Amino acid sequence: MRRFKKRHIISTREFTRDEIDCVLERASELEVYARGERRSEMLAGKILANLFYEPSTRTRISFEVAMKRLGGDVVNFSAASASVAKGENLADTIRVVSSFCDVIALRHPKEGASRMAAAFSSVPVINAGDGAGHHPTQTLLDLYTLKKEGRLENLRIALVGDLKYGRTVHSLAYALALYNAKIFLVSPPSLRMPEEIKKDLREKGAKIYEVEDIYDVIGDVDVLYVVRIQRERFPDPTEYMKVAGSYRITAELLRENRDVIVMHPLPKTDEVERSVDALPQAKYFEQAFYGVPVRMAVLSLLLLGENGEKRENKITAEAD
Repeated sequence: MRRFKKRHIISTREFTRDEIDCVLERASELEVYARGERRSEMLAGKILANLFYEPSTRTRISFEVAMKRLGGDVVNFSAASASVAKGENLADTIRVVSSFCDVIALRHPKEGASRMAAAFSSVPVINAGDGAGHHPTQTLLDLYTLKKEGRLENLRIALVGDLKYGRTVHSLAYALALYNAKIFLVSPPSLRMPEEIKKDLREKGAKIYEVEDIYDVIGDVDVLYVVRIQRERFPDPTEYMKVAGSYRITAELLRENRDVIVMHPLPKTDEVERSVDALPQAKYFEQAFYGVPVRMAVLSLLLLGENGEKRENKITAEAD
């Protein structure tokens, strides 16, 4: 049974396929507002608190834009200028901030921080990334991109790069298992997908295959989902240097499969050749935009429930 209103969004693993489809359908309905082609006051009077303990560009800004496109307001939190610099713990910050606002988007460097925050919050908490853990709204926008730019069902997809620390691929893999995807895990041996995640995926019936050479799969996949090797996740810099530059998506590689699309959660560095940006196969900038309608969908569902569109229809009718 779907239940969105006042729900915490912590991990993709907690979503059923029916719930994901509901979010994607709502995002499709709201995309016209995300593009600024129509105005909405659906969340007028509601306030989102962006609590980001790590740097962010796309996630933080798209949450802010999503809330404002729906007529709500936003307060932004920077750890460097907040009481956390004076030693305040996360639980106390959440207790206080949740009394000020209607919903919280939290990014934190420690895995499990969002789940802990949810235990102390009086309003819904959305995990906007917790260390190497999960990033559920990124997964939802990835699925929305796949739906818009290709298909979701029976997809053949290669997850390429840092599969050990990459929270985006952890979340995405669980969701793809719900859509009967064939998943190729392409990484250096030291950055393979964690064993517990692979075990979970196989128990869910997912078809997963591990390879090291991207040329072994390029001709057999519909999507290359590339993640950067994350320097900040490595406790030892020398270990990072051993794997830096392991994979590079080039125009030459993409000539091996002209139908494949390339996705990336961004930011990208040298793992995608600059010339790829201009190719029709590159979908990562569209993917970044899709974060706005998807986060609009999540916010509206959490704050208004599945019948929130009735309020919007009433407002639109009054405006007309």
